[in-house]
Amino acid sequence: MTDPVQTPANDHVGLSDTYASRRYFRKFEGIMGHLARVAGVMEGEASLSRREAEVLTRHLSALTFTFRALSMKYLLTGRDTGRFFGSLTIDNHESGFPAAQELLVMANDAQQAERHLREMPDADALKRDMLARIIGDLEVPTKLQFALSQRLYYEELSKGNLFWARNDPEAIWLGELDPKRRQYLLHWSVYDSQLNLPVIYLMEVEDTDPTALPRDERRWPEVQAHLMAQSLGGLKLLTIAKGFDEDFDELHPKRLRRFHIGPMYSHAYTRQSGPIRDVLEQAGSAEGEDWALAWTDEVLVSERVRTERAGWFGTNEREIFAIDPLSGGPETGATERTRAIILPERPYQVLAERNPAGFAPIRKFVVGRPGRVLSYR
Repeated sequence: MTDPVQTPANDHVGLSDTYASRRYFRKFEGIMGHLARVAGVMEGEASLSRREAEVLTRHLSALTFTFRALSMKYLLTGRDTGRFFGSLTIDNHESGFPAAQELLVMANDAQQAERHLREMPDADALKRDMLARIIGDLEVPTKLQFALSQRLYYEELSKGNLFWARNDPEAIWLGELDPKRRQYLLHWSVYDSQLNLPVIYLMEVEDTDPTALPRDERRWPEVQAHLMAQSLGGLKLLTIAKGFDEDFDELHPKRLRRFHIGPMYSHAYTRQSGPIRDVLEQAGSAEGEDWALAWTDEVLVSERVRTERAGWFGTNEREIFAIDPLSGGPETGATERTRAIILPERPYQVLAERNPAGFAPIRKFVVGRPGRVLSYR
């Protein structure tokens, strides 16, 4: 395996070795599958509702499809294809995920995918040409392999359902509390460009406007724009929820939840310092099991409502959010904050033996065989 190429401006590296790039994508596709099973475990113990689990799994599936598309784009990395097309850039010092720039380039490619597919031979034609080159000319058809990989890349983009840098809010009807009050689950996600991490948001809101929120041509675009503008990893949930509550008088945020997916640790690919890196080094796990993924779940809940005057005769509802001063609530801006780590059995055994300081309150999800997930507190 050749050394990755370090970019001087930051902590990003390009995976320029063919097999290192392919192993990286296989690792992430496996991790995303485990995350979906973690969501199932959380639903089973009632820490996620069925609707929340479905929405979370949907965003995780989009991440999986995104990694799959990128794996096609960089399938021939490190091979002589007759043209330079770069290599996957990852953040190997902090997140372990692809750099946000990769998703921005992918979004631009997606806008042109249909045109590229019209101009390229189809996959079957490329495979026939490859076979003819192998049998007739007794040579490796690297350029045709590259053309096929790009064809498959654009096909993945054209299917949609991918995780973009910005995934705008959608609304799910939860029910009608009374004739004048409807309940929705809003969900959206971003790929944080500062952290190079995917972040998923879920908000339960009550709507007292006569027009249903998703059908409101004025409010719904404003809500979407507002939430996307506030989707910054450095903002506390309390700041986001209070701003939303004050800007939309007929919408009442009852619960806001945020999932930070990552960082990903791997002794083979990342250079983070700290106990997890030491654990992975000592575990010496086989390829595919040399990883650990952090996961942070923040929840902010409204505990009561106060009424304030609006104009001469009107009133507005304002949410009072539950912040526990004894559990770090004022610092985190959340009612509850849970940190977890997902990792295979062998690294977990080493982690349990070493028992590093600060890891006792972190929840552990352990991936066994065949893909079974166990939970330890």
